[in-house]
Amino acid sequence: MSMDRRDVLRLAAAAPAALAAAAMTQHARGAEDVVTTTQLGVGSASYGALLRRKATGGNLDLRDPAAFLEYCRVRGAGGIQIGLGAGDARRAEHLRERAEQVGMFVEGSIRLPADADDVKRFDEEVRFAKACGATVLRTVMLSGRRYETFSTAEEFRRFRDASRIRLRLAAPVVARHEVRLAVENHKDFRAEGLAELMRQFDSPHVGVCVDTGNNLALLDDPYEAVEILAPWAASAHLKDMAVEEYEQGFLLSEVPLGRGMLDLSRMLVALRRANPKLQFSLEMITRDPLEIPCLTDRYWATFEELPARQLARMLTLVRANKPKDPLPRVADLSPDERIEAEDSNVRRSLAYAAKQLDLVAPIAKQ
Repeated sequence: MSMDRRDVLRLAAAAPAALAAAAMTQHARGAEDVVTTTQLGVGSASYGALLRRKATGGNLDLRDPAAFLEYCRVRGAGGIQIGLGAGDARRAEHLRERAEQVGMFVEGSIRLPADADDVKRFDEEVRFAKACGATVLRTVMLSGRRYETFSTAEEFRRFRDASRIRLRLAAPVVARHEVRLAVENHKDFRAEGLAELMRQFDSPHVGVCVDTGNNLALLDDPYEAVEILAPWAASAHLKDMAVEEYEQGFLLSEVPLGRGMLDLSRMLVALRRANPKLQFSLEMITRDPLEIPCLTDRYWATFEELPARQLARMLTLVRANKPKDPLPRVADLSPDERIEAEDSNVRRSLAYAAKQLDLVAPIAKQ
């Protein structure tokens, strides 16, 4: 009896580990890219379409960290970064023991306390994440993008001040549980602004999840941004980016590792120099290009002191790095086609990380 893709995915999520691996290996043999075991983890945003599928009647629920671990394992990933939430000790023990058994790391993704009344929820989730084996918890201060969220400099200043308060609420909690909070540069603070925030806290328990591509959207040179944030690196999102001019600025797209403009080896060296034990997670978001409208008044509303030379440098960089292939567009794809596309992008990226970035796992996982 032959299996279609949905059967394979359902089996991989529900079957014992050995059977799941066999099922996914059968699927991989027919794919364009060979799965290679790597140290590189996978962030849950890399499988956004598949995570959303459950809400529309799909059978595979990768929002369950244990299912996500197995799904990424059979693709050769070295770990996962995902929201862990809260739960009972047995569930946490199962995830921790399975990750240890197969030699994978677990990093959590957590929401900062909104206010003092929300600290209890945050504490429970930190406690549970540590029980799951996570010693690093990635977080963001802004879920959207600075130039789309705020209309004035004053609005951004209020957000900055509120973010500082939320971090102050979180810091004692992560210190008490002896885990590290990793604040992602999430198209909110420019690199120097986030570094200044880290200097204000000066805590071994509060650091940065260094995303290698995000700050292009804020006109930061990507290599300078990594160098600035590296001293606080507690986690890292490894991604490659492609750019293209459009009438209001430039378009920005995640692309499979090695297909974009970034010198990832250079970034890895800088980050490992600062933190030799740093764990890297792939964030390969399969979506239409983001518009960075840096030639509009609205974009500049929150950048009070950003010199014009930053714009000139970025546009020069964009023009010097015309994309090798057309920027990816998925809006017209069916849900199943989007799932196929993001899976291909992740597999290509993991193979590139192992072969070209020397992120090969030391042992094969069973």
